Amino acid sequence: MKIEKIKNYNQKLLAILGTVSLIFLIVGLIAFVSITVLELRRYSNDDIETGILSDEKIEELQKENKRKQVISFEMPKLIDTLNSVYIIPVSHKNLNEAEDIDETLNAFASAESPKSADRRYSKRFYGAFNNLIVYNQISGSKKKLFDKRVNFNNVKAEYFQDDVLLLFKASEKDTYKDGVINLLDFKSLYVYSINSKTLKKIGGDEMDVFSYKFLNNSKDLVIGFGIDKNKDGKFEDFKEPTMLKKYSYQTEKLTDIIENQTSSDLQKLLEGTNN
Repeated sequence: MKIEKIKNYNQKLLAILGTVSLIFLIVGLIAFVSITVLELRRYSNDDIETGILSDEKIEELQKENKRKQVISFEMPKLIDTLNSVYIIPVSHKNLNEAEDIDETLNAFASAESPKSADRRYSKRFYGAFNNLIVYNQISGSKKKLFDKRVNFNNVKAEYFQDDVLLLFKASEKDTYKDGVINLLDFKSLYVYSINSKTLKKIGGDEMDVFSYKFLNNSKDLVIGFGIDKNKDGKFEDFKEPTMLKKYSYQTEKLTDIIENQTSSDLQKLLEGTNN
């Protein structure tokens, strides 16, 4: 009789423990999925709601001596530990209502803890940026990279033995004609050298820099350019093609990786007209 009671007790205890464990598992899974979704939304390359106003919108506001966006400085992010070089991203905030241009407003965003830069690796900084300042703590020098209006949402720092390169895809024209300059518009790739203090632009106005990758043991790049087949001013990667080019960091020249004849043969093969 006692054995039966013990068995029943153990079965009930196991059932309770199993139920509690299942509840914890479900709650943990929901929390994990929620956090993952939030992070993806926060760091998505398709974050297009933070673009800067188009030139046409700016002209309309300037007629009334008004503005609807104000600059905001991010906290410095350590890029080169040895030489104490930081970057200070310049972001922007959208005002609820247009204000007079002679009003002032300063705001500062949260900091991101720096990492050591004593080995070969890369890291990214995410946000909604319209300029970048390179700040040297030792000399006190500050250099802004752009004297024109641009928009970009992340900066990649790539570490080499002899240099640190900053890379980012930026839009500078409202090619999609939706009133803002954002990541729906065509983007160029910019590369800034910390050592030589030079900024290089890669890409033209008719194609969108979709992706890029360093070649092995080299500063040369493979760049994927999106082709705007329907001529609507934006590249849609799920239905429009890309082409690959090699960029020589030394000569600053772009060359096709796949020659025209191979591309033509592959297209005919796809169409079934290669016979």
